Amino acid sequence: MINIVLYEPEIPQNTGNIIRSCMALNAKLHLIEPLGFYMNESHLKRAGMDYIDQIEIKTYTNWQEFKNNNKGEFFYITRYGKKQPQEFDYTIGDNIYLVFGKESTGIPKEILKDNLDKCIRIPMIADARSLNLSNTVAIMLYEVNRQLDFPELSKVEMIKGEDFLDNY
Repeated sequence: MINIVLYEPEIPQNTGNIIRSCMALNAKLHLIEPLGFYMNESHLKRAGMDYIDQIEIKTYTNWQEFKNNNKGEFFYITRYGKKQPQEFDYTIGDNIYLVFGKESTGIPKEILKDNLDKCIRIPMIADARSLNLSNTVAIMLYEVNRQLDFPELSKVEMIKGEDFLDNY
């Protein structure tokens, strides 16, 4: 199981986009409070479309509650990471947790400091501070699923049919 963990997310549109990605790529979403929005906010629902009811979302009051209730392999996506996404083997366990920080400040340094060997940096130009949170989640979800050979994901169009363009 792939788990996306958002530490104190602030922007509802980002979380809505992440809900969409989690649904499409078969991941569970964990939200650590405080949230910068309400779960019934229109921006969140608009970005998440009707997928918000199709995925498992778990909310925690703080980091400690989250850690106490979840076991598996944890990876921390941060601009301070010294390894790239593909340098890790995501096939090593049953539960992979990809942890992302809040949009304004990232993952707290206290958390990163204790997990330096599991910190990931997505390569980008030196002058860029960061990528958009929802884009970063999509990149990481894709890399983990690629290594796992896209388990339970359809590799062909199913809604309109695999041969839809052949008959267009």
